[in-house]
Amino acid sequence: MIRLYNTLTRKKEDFQTLEPGVVKMYVCGPTVYNDAHVGHAMSALVFDIIRRYLEYRGYKVRHVMNYTDVDDKIINRANQMGIDPFVLSQRYIEDFDQNLADLNIQPATAKPRVSKTMPQIIAFVQGLIDKGYAYAATNGDVYFRVTRDEDYGKLSARKLDDMQAGSRIEVEELKEHPMDFALWKAAKPGEPSWDSPWGKGRPGWHIECSAMNLAELGEQIDIHGGGNDLIFPHHENEIAQSESFTGKQFARYWMHNGMLQLGGEKMSKSLGNIVSIKEFLSRRDADVMRMLVLNGSYRAPLMFNDETLDGAEKGLERIKSALRPTAPGSNVAEAAALDTLSTQLEITKNGYTAAMDDDFNTAGALGTLFDLVRAINTARDAGANAAQLKPAQDTLRELGNVFGLRLSEKTGSEGADKFIDLLMEVRSEVRKQKLWALSDQIRNRLKELGVTLEDSKEGSHWRWG
Repeated sequence: MIRLYNTLTRKKEDFQTLEPGVVKMYVCGPTVYNDAHVGHAMSALVFDIIRRYLEYRGYKVRHVMNYTDVDDKIINRANQMGIDPFVLSQRYIEDFDQNLADLNIQPATAKPRVSKTMPQIIAFVQGLIDKGYAYAATNGDVYFRVTRDEDYGKLSARKLDDMQAGSRIEVEELKEHPMDFALWKAAKPGEPSWDSPWGKGRPGWHIECSAMNLAELGEQIDIHGGGNDLIFPHHENEIAQSESFTGKQFARYWMHNGMLQLGGEKMSKSLGNIVSIKEFLSRRDADVMRMLVLNGSYRAPLMFNDETLDGAEKGLERIKSALRPTAPGSNVAEAAALDTLSTQLEITKNGYTAAMDDDFNTAGALGTLFDLVRAINTARDAGANAAQLKPAQDTLRELGNVFGLRLSEKTGSEGADKFIDLLMEVRSEVRKQKLWALSDQIRNRLKELGVTLEDSKEGSHWRWG
């Protein structure tokens, strides 16, 4: 039984879906006005890993991730650049789709956009007005009436009176209550707008996700995810809107990932400490970022710096080391080594599932893979042949694939492989002459080209990666 931490109840709960064997999961996507950064990558990776594991456990996952392509930030940026806001947003949607592909993140089942969901948004707002949960102001704005929602604040554990007392929001004359939030904003000159019963305008931020969720997944969903910076006000307001509109529980489980931190500070544009996904991928393999996420708890802050990235990279190479070919002359290993490998294989299979079933404990599951790696390498060193290593290596690949790691050995062209073989022969002669500096230079230059050399008493071997 999978158990996961529910932000709404603040405890781990048994995972039971609305429809047997099907998971309806909505994850908030980016506002597309600039290059996506590694903080976006972290959240996308977290829910990709969760989705992959649910599918591994036999669920069919209907995964929706939205694009916010109508927003003040997009409009302001487009005006600065002198281009149409939708041209700008389309550019960054395409870029983000490519970022996700480069990170080996599975495409969402559906990727709705605000601009293409406007009829549903307007109908949603009108429904809230009809039910008495919203009201239209004289200037064409529409607000949600928070005092009508008796349990407003239940996700973030905030009370309305405390919110009002601590609020810096100035009471607007058009609002009934200072915490009432906008569902629809009256049009301003020079910005995109749509016709509505309240005049030309565009939606507020929170109503967009409620409407897209309803359109794609229906009135109730299993998992709603996103960064923990969205708990309040965005997800709090989504609950208020959706449950007031339908009269039903919106999401059974709320899952929130921690924030990525640089030097102990949250990554943010205001602090100027943003690292774009493109910049990261120009310097590191995509699986290094995935390993960084796997090494921690998805709910905890994640430190992003050269030290943690180096550690993730070493861990990735350590896993790949178990997949390298056996040395020439390997025949039959000692029985003890094979028995240990067989025992560890079963321990890893069971331990991996047990860890992931416990609120997607990727660090614990990763530890079981490292135990299997150690057993594989020990058996190889003891003389195990390819056939004897294959069951364990196949399991390592399978479970690594559940994590989304690309563990397949890299290969070059036939000509490149032959040239490396020639270099290996030259290096062998160099080593016989004890020209160690030249030998190391060949090793280091090949490493820069993505080729790893391994020296042992049986000889030297190479592999891609």
